[in-house]
Amino acid sequence: MKTTINTETYYTSIQLKLPVVLEKIIEINDPVYTFNEVVSHIDLTKYFVDTKDNKEGRPRYDLIKLLKIILFAFMENGYASVRQIEKLCKTDIRFMWLLEEQKAPSFMTINNFMNNQLLYKLDEIFKDINNYIFEKEKVDLNHIYIDGTKLEANANKYTWVWKKACVKSRQRVFVYITELIHEINETIFNLQGVSMQIKAEYTVEYMEYITNEYMKNTGIDTSQFVYGSGKRKSVEQRQYEKLREYTDKLKSYSKHISTCGEERNSYSKTDNDATFMRIKRDYMGNDQLLPAYNIQVGVCDEYIAVLDVKRYASDMDCFIPLMDKFNLMYEKYPKYPVADAGYGSFNNYLYCEQHGMEKYMKFTMYDKDVNSDEYHDNPFRAVNFKVDEDGHLVCPGGKKFIHVSDRPVRGNKYGRTEEIHQCENCEGCELREKCHKSEKNRIVRLNKELTKFHEEVLENLESVHGALLRMNRSIQAEGTYGIIKWNRSYRRIFRRGINSVILEFSMISCGFNLYKYHLKKAKSLMTA
Repeated sequence: MKTTINTETYYTSIQLKLPVVLEKIIEINDPVYTFNEVVSHIDLTKYFVDTKDNKEGRPRYDLIKLLKIILFAFMENGYASVRQIEKLCKTDIRFMWLLEEQKAPSFMTINNFMNNQLLYKLDEIFKDINNYIFEKEKVDLNHIYIDGTKLEANANKYTWVWKKACVKSRQRVFVYITELIHEINETIFNLQGVSMQIKAEYTVEYMEYITNEYMKNTGIDTSQFVYGSGKRKSVEQRQYEKLREYTDKLKSYSKHISTCGEERNSYSKTDNDATFMRIKRDYMGNDQLLPAYNIQVGVCDEYIAVLDVKRYASDMDCFIPLMDKFNLMYEKYPKYPVADAGYGSFNNYLYCEQHGMEKYMKFTMYDKDVNSDEYHDNPFRAVNFKVDEDGHLVCPGGKKFIHVSDRPVRGNKYGRTEEIHQCENCEGCELREKCHKSEKNRIVRLNKELTKFHEEVLENLESVHGALLRMNRSIQAEGTYGIIKWNRSYRRIFRRGINSVILEFSMISCGFNLYKYHLKKAKSLMTA
């Protein structure tokens, strides 16, 4: 006689029965309690106005709980994928405690929440988390240590598009189009009293207009075109196909150039926002350019106070947007922005002057100027030339330099100009070989305002306060990247698109600050 077993009752009876109070299992010094302390002092409901369930369909998952588990996952792991977060919600009792034993969300629910809700609210969340931590830790926002790093994008290596190559190829196509229009005018249009205009450059719209006019005047039927071996194409078919081919090429080149924009020279086909740069992690070993993003952070007392993601490699152009973002978040500018030589430029120094910030960013030749007396005291440097009674520069050979003109520096939005001075006569000078190698009279370019800025920066950085700030920048700014990259194993970007990358690194920064706060809090309790 067979015995029947109630499967549902059987499996229910052998299920693991967790205690009602999960706090008894979680250790008292666990980071989840620090995390809960921070988020409990922030009004999370303001980020999501419509948190009610929809009237139709399945009830929406609690958005506040979703936010908590995502933030805590990034706090614990540095970076966490949506599938990893789903698994943690099913296996880690700390996530169960945050969910209040609610059913774990699926990875798709987490992903949709991050892309549709969190993407537009993360700046506010990052600001509120920082405001609480900074108030508790008495963080000094007057001293900020700035640094950047280039992280490889989630894009294929050999998918580059070079802007200069596209511009050259487009110019070549313009030449081919001109030759084709000459041929069409001579063979088709001139016989009918019509002539297409020859231009130096052609637009896609103009090419489509020519193609339509060509079809009208020739009356060709594309369905009658012949292809394959043994078939001879007519003159009209060949000309029409060339018109279509050149039009398609112009469309392709125009798209590539517009995608690059004014600030970039390349992009990746698999991630259009990624730019090819040289990065430190050259695993190919051939100094090859790789698709990457330029990550910028400003660190205050070991916490990330502000972050930014740029699509171009130059750090000089990243300083002003980063400071503007800092001012937007904290309604003030830092008194002492400290950065390496990648940020020292006329624009940035003038920006600091306008907003009441001291100049503690090194310039390009700072290390050589400080460490090499031979370079600093070189009498043949234009800045070391003497000035006579009439205001003319005088070289070590006693030759007078005449002011030729003032020339604006290309691409400088602050109106920077440089003075051009030329030696009156270099012939017969005994010091000519040491002074310059040009066959003509030497020309020097000076900007007195920039030279004055350099002198001020040298004075600031070589002071006792400046030496401490330079040491702290190496510890805090570069140390922050060391922790993120090596301790927390975040060496490559996972998401695609500039907005998604900003979301990803903002989450990493939130997690970094939360975990740093937990470590400092635990250390203070141990020493108390």
